[in-house]
Amino acid sequence: MRNGRRNSVLIHLAAIVVGLAIIAPFALMVIASISPQSNLISRPLQWIPSTLYLDRYQEIFTGGANSVGSAFRSAFANTVIVASGTVAISMVVAILGAYAFARLRFRFRGTVLMIFLATYMLPQIALLIPLYLALSALQLLDTKLGLIIVDCSLVIPFTLWILSNYFVTIPEELEEAALIDGCGRMGALFRVVLPSAKPGIFAALMFSFLLAWDEFMYALIFTSSDASKTLTVAISEFAGRYTTDFGLVAAGGILAALPPVIIAVIFQRYIVSGMAAGAVKG
Repeated sequence: MRNGRRNSVLIHLAAIVVGLAIIAPFALMVIASISPQSNLISRPLQWIPSTLYLDRYQEIFTGGANSVGSAFRSAFANTVIVASGTVAISMVVAILGAYAFARLRFRFRGTVLMIFLATYMLPQIALLIPLYLALSALQLLDTKLGLIIVDCSLVIPFTLWILSNYFVTIPEELEEAALIDGCGRMGALFRVVLPSAKPGIFAALMFSFLLAWDEFMYALIFTSSDASKTLTVAISEFAGRYTTDFGLVAAGGILAALPPVIIAVIFQRYIVSGMAAGAVKG
């Protein structure tokens, strides 16, 4: 009994430490975003702002043409389009592919799946030149469509791996009953498998959205104008050549982090259960 109580206390203490370690950087960003620049460069650092400075948020939300705010708003819209397009294409391909890997029996099934996963393990920098040449040949450089395509090459292997392992955990008897009732393979997939796989689908959808939303290297190399730049690139350009407004970078980072955080909080129970089941290798 005493050991159980001690273990419970240790677990709660560890959870508090981990929680503080995760929250602390975000709290520092919030403080930096509302602190005057003089506070941020003073020594020692002033943890509590002397005045509430909201001009950065006003600049981001209401700045006119050719301003930091205009570039940020354009980048935000571009990121929503790119992330949504990437998720939509990736989920369709991953669901159909994962179902095939989970249910169909064909030669080299495991090898092919490992090859898909190996493409995800490759460092992005190793693919920059071939992807750049491909986009240049297709005249898709500095376009949102080109960025969606290259992001799909990053996201699809990951979602395919998660969903294929999750579909294996769904009893085949459910599909067999649907097939006996007259459903085809696709009917069984949409009427039986997908409703049973909601946690795994939400987990794959969330992580694919995060990958596309936070992607930086491809967006940096393959875009050059405000018409296609994403948030990660726009925020990196807040830093000037000789000086940097750290508070402006922090404000942009907070606004960019809000959509993924909100989505994660809403769907957290699906994400946890989906990742737990998807970790079981079939």
